[in-house]
Amino acid sequence: MIFLSVAPLLIPLAGAALLLTLPRTTRVQGAVAILVSLSHCLVAALLLKEVQVHGITVTQIGSWAFPFGIGMIIDQFAALMIGVTALVGLTTILYSLGSISEDLVKRRYYALLQFLLAGVCGAFLAGDLFNLFVWFEVLLMASFVLLTLGNTGAQFEAGIKYLTINFFASALFLAGAGLAFSELGTLSMVGLGAALSAGPASSASLFIMALLLVAFAVKAGVFPVYSWLPASYHTPPAAISAIFAGLLTKVGIFALYRAATLIFPSYHYILAPICLIVGLLTMITGVLGAVAQMNIKKVLSFHIISQIGYMVLALGFWSVNALAAGIFYLIHDIIVKTNLFFLAGIAERLCGTDRLAAMGGLYKRAPYLSLLFLVPALSLSGVPPLSGFFAKFTLVSVALEQSFFLSAGIALAVGILTLFSMTKIWNEAFWKEAPPEVRSPPSLKGLRWMIAASLLLACGTVLIGIYPRYLWEASLSAAEQMFNPTLYWVAAQGESAATVSTP
Repeated sequence: MIFLSVAPLLIPLAGAALLLTLPRTTRVQGAVAILVSLSHCLVAALLLKEVQVHGITVTQIGSWAFPFGIGMIIDQFAALMIGVTALVGLTTILYSLGSISEDLVKRRYYALLQFLLAGVCGAFLAGDLFNLFVWFEVLLMASFVLLTLGNTGAQFEAGIKYLTINFFASALFLAGAGLAFSELGTLSMVGLGAALSAGPASSASLFIMALLLVAFAVKAGVFPVYSWLPASYHTPPAAISAIFAGLLTKVGIFALYRAATLIFPSYHYILAPICLIVGLLTMITGVLGAVAQMNIKKVLSFHIISQIGYMVLALGFWSVNALAAGIFYLIHDIIVKTNLFFLAGIAERLCGTDRLAAMGGLYKRAPYLSLLFLVPALSLSGVPPLSGFFAKFTLVSVALEQSFFLSAGIALAVGILTLFSMTKIWNEAFWKEAPPEVRSPPSLKGLRWMIAASLLLACGTVLIGIYPRYLWEASLSAAEQMFNPTLYWVAAQGESAATVSTP
């Protein structure tokens, strides 16, 4: 089990190191990257099975014991997130084989992608604030280099905005972690939660909570600190935009869920109402921004924000079923949002532009693409029987059960506006006649890899929609664990790794 605990980190890190030493050709770099990602997927599947059988494990790295050591939490939530990360990493590499230029490959694109995946997985496994901060910075540096890899003016402008805001969030995070250690004597999430639950709320503990939650909110792109996201995610190549859209903001949501349930569960009476209001405002501003855009990537970028609102809203309901609905929504959205950016890249390649007004005719020119687009687009809108329907249905059901009627109504209204904006993309890019200036690109080489990656994620969306019980049961198990911090405390007491079976 200890090997499985560190393997999701070691595999992409070792893969990145290997890729840095190999010839910088698409064939060599792409083949090795696929092998690394397949290994990552295999380890993620084994880890998920191990957690389902044996329950929570907290592994202490090095000779320092809990609560001072470097802890790695392996629970159902972490295992699910690592699994979907490995899947997105594999499909992004497949997509990159047909979309990333030889010049970007020579600039170590595939190695940077592995460093990014290592940072994401490290954040999912982190059991203490310092470890979480380190992995946040690893993925921040890798994502910044990927964002500016093309050396265009738009990319550098976006990169400066992206880095400035995220460095500000990192500074808040570091300040919060430092204050927490000064006041409570530990950085372990389990230890911090136990210390804060032992006494009444103080001004210092409330300040710690404010610093950490604002930092995570910036990383997640919630209202009102989301402006960096639509200003940057549309500028890099589609493969990079897709993995950013699928994973990066979700790391912020993961940290928010982890902090709320492990560190600040005793402050839920403060935290839940804030998340409720912020979640609703994030949903509304995100979807209105999407409706107003006429660039396909910008429309999808604003939808990242609106869908994040649903996940924050789930935390605002503060119940096991609500958190399970949020986790289900999180997994669904990673798959769907990645695929939508994949398809936006294919549409841009076929039309030679990403401006909706200058696109058109794809329904006749590429009917396969039309069908592929409908799957994630309708899923994002919550149309049955796709994964988005069950995700929205469970969240709205929880809202109605807990008498949050206004929240349920807003969630449904945002779903309708999401469908409207997806219809706008369909009408502009697929249904209307192609403008005279739209011409076929000079080369469609590699398009099959891009379509294969999109098809793989589309199949995942359909399967989750048809058989939602499996993901729902896993999400519910994860939520039950997270709402029982005692399980993590007992697991952390082992000398190196202690396993606790959940009820």
